[in-house]
Amino acid sequence: MWIEIAHFSTLIALMLAGLMLIAPWIGLRWQRMVWIRVARQAAFMICALLTLASAGLIASFLKHDFSVQYVAEHASLKLPVFYLATAMWGGHEGSLLLWAWMLSLFVAIAAWKHWNTHPVSMPWVLSINGGLLLGFLLLVVFLSSPFERLLSPPPDGRDLNPLLQDPGMVFHPPFLYMGYVGFAIPYAFAMAALITSQGDSEWILATRRWTLFSWAMLTIGIVFGAYWAYYELGWGGYWAWDPVENASFMPWLTGLAFLHSVMVQERRRMFKTWNLFLIITTFALSLLGTFLVRSGVLSSVHAFATDPGRGVYILMFMSALLLFSFGLLTAKSDQLRETPKLESPWSKEFSFLINNLFLVAGACTVLLGTLYPLAVETLSTAKVSVGAPYYNKVFIPIMLGMLALMGLGPLIPWQRASLAKLRQEFLPAGIIGLIGMLVAPLVGVTHPSGAIATGLILFVGATHLKDLLRNIKTRMSRESLSAPGAFLRLVTRNKRRYGGMLVHLGTLVMVAGFVGSGLFQEERDLFLAKGDSMRIGSWSLTLESMDKTARRNWQADEAVIRAERPGEATLMLRPQKRVYSEHSQPTTEAAIHSSWREDLYVVLGDGVKDGVWAFRIYRTPLVSWIWIGSGIMVVGVFWAMLQGRRLQRRAD
Repeated sequence: MWIEIAHFSTLIALMLAGLMLIAPWIGLRWQRMVWIRVARQAAFMICALLTLASAGLIASFLKHDFSVQYVAEHASLKLPVFYLATAMWGGHEGSLLLWAWMLSLFVAIAAWKHWNTHPVSMPWVLSINGGLLLGFLLLVVFLSSPFERLLSPPPDGRDLNPLLQDPGMVFHPPFLYMGYVGFAIPYAFAMAALITSQGDSEWILATRRWTLFSWAMLTIGIVFGAYWAYYELGWGGYWAWDPVENASFMPWLTGLAFLHSVMVQERRRMFKTWNLFLIITTFALSLLGTFLVRSGVLSSVHAFATDPGRGVYILMFMSALLLFSFGLLTAKSDQLRETPKLESPWSKEFSFLINNLFLVAGACTVLLGTLYPLAVETLSTAKVSVGAPYYNKVFIPIMLGMLALMGLGPLIPWQRASLAKLRQEFLPAGIIGLIGMLVAPLVGVTHPSGAIATGLILFVGATHLKDLLRNIKTRMSRESLSAPGAFLRLVTRNKRRYGGMLVHLGTLVMVAGFVGSGLFQEERDLFLAKGDSMRIGSWSLTLESMDKTARRNWQADEAVIRAERPGEATLMLRPQKRVYSEHSQPTTEAAIHSSWREDLYVVLGDGVKDGVWAFRIYRTPLVSWIWIGSGIMVVGVFWAMLQGRRLQRRAD
C-alpha cells in the first residue's frame, strides 16, 4: 500500500509541476495575481507530496516489501536497518526521486522566504523551477520509476551493493545532491532577472546564501566521497580523477568562480553578463553530473547501472535548458552593457577576473579529460582513458596560479594601485614565500610543484596575517579596544570577509595535505605469516593472528596486526576481507590509524598458501590535513552565510 501512496503522490506532484510552470505565465499575461498565488501553493503541495512519496518508498524498504522491484533489487532480509532506511538512494530510480524531492523542498523554501521581498522575480522563479520539477518528475514517473510492482515477488532481495553498505553511502549522495540541486535557485533567480530586465545586483544579493549553501554542500559531498573512497576501496588514495568524481568537481570550480565574481558586481557594477554565464554554466554542469552518473555512458565505480534511454532523456533535457538559458542571455546582452570599466591590471577586480579565468580553465580541463574518451569511443571503435598524468600536468599549474592569486586578494585595492604601494604591501610576504620555496628542497620537498606550493602557502598565509593584524590595529586605535576585543569585533562585524578568510585558511591546510600525501606516501606490498614483522617509516608491524569474524549479512577473514612505534602506545589494527551473503565478490576493509602527522593504512589481500597472506601497507603523511582543511572551509562558508544584507547596502 505504501508504494501505491508514493506512486499516486508523485503523479499528483507531476501534474502540479505542470501547473506551477504555466500558472505564472497566465497570471502575468492577464494580470491575475490569483494564478501566481496558485503557483506558490503548488510549490508547497509538491514538496509535501514528494515528501510523502519518499517516505512511502523508505517504508517499503523497512517493511521488506520485495513485491516492489526497486526494493527487491537493492535490499535483502539481512540488510541492517541503517542501510535499509537509506537504500532509497542506492540505485538510479530512488536517487532521481531524491533529486526531485530536494528540489521541491528548496523551491518551497524559496517561495516562502522571497515571496514578499521579490514580487517581480517570484512568478518567473516559480515557473522556471516548475519546469525543472516537471522535467525530473517525467523522468521518475515514465522512465525511472521506483514504484514498479513484481508479479511474482522473490522471498528475498538481491541485497544492496556491498560497496554501498557503508556510512559513506548514507552521507555522500545527499550532500552532493543538495549541492547540485541548490544551484537551481540562483539559476532561476538569474533567469528571472534576465526576463524582467533587472540584471543588476539584486538577484545576486537575494541568492548569496543559496549559492554559499550549495557550494558548501557540494564541498562536503565531494570530501565525504573522497574519504569514503580512501577507507573503503583499499587503494590508499582519495581522488582518482574518476569521471564521476570529475562531474562533481566541475560545478564546484565554476561555483567558486561565481562566488568571487559576484563581489565585483556588488562593489563595482561590473561582470553582469559574466556572472549570469557562470551561474548558468554551474547549474548546467550539475545536470551534466546527473547525466554522466545516470546515463550509463561511463565506466566508473559510481555508474552502477546502465540505461541509455534515461541518458538520452537527461541529455535532451539539459540541451533544452542550455538552449533556453544561453539564448535568453544572448537576446538580453544589449541590456547588460556595463558602464564601469577595468581601470588598471593592478586592482582587486582584475585579480578576481584572472582568478575566474583560472577556475574556468580548470573546469574546462576537467571537462575535456572527462568527455574526450566518450567522444573517441562515439566516433570510432577505439577506447582511450585519461588518467592522473594528464590532470597532474595540466591542472596543478592552474591550481598553483589560483593559490598565488589568493595571496593577492586581501591586500590589493579596488580600482587601481601604484607599483610603489604594491611593493610595500607584498614585498615582505613575497620574501617569506621565496625563502619557503628555497628551503623546501632542504627538508625533503624536492618536487618542483611541492616546493612552489610550499612557498605559496607561506606567501598566502603572510598576506592574510598582515591584513588581519592591520585591521585589528586599526580597530584598536579607532574604538579603544584590546587586541582580542578588536579581533572579535572584526570577525563578528564582517562575517562575510572573515568567513572567506577562514575558507582560504582551510584551503592552505588542504594544500599542505595534498603536498604531504601526494609526495611522501610510502607503499609496501608483502606476504606475512603469523609472527612475521615488517617496518615502514618508524612503524614496526607484526602479524599476530588470522581470525574469522561475521555479522548479520557478511563473514570475513580478519588479520590482527600489532603496530608499534617508539614512544607511543601499541596499536592493534584489524583489516578485513569480507564476503557478503548475497554477493560472491569479496570487498576489503582497510584498517587505518590516523594522526595529525600521518596515517598508517593496512589492506588485507588474498591468502597465498597455508598461513601466508598478502598485505599492502601505506604510510601517508598529512592526509588528515585534507579532512581538517575541508572542515575549516565549510565552517568559513557557514560563518559567511550569517552575514545579513545590512552591511552590504551600507557598503554600496
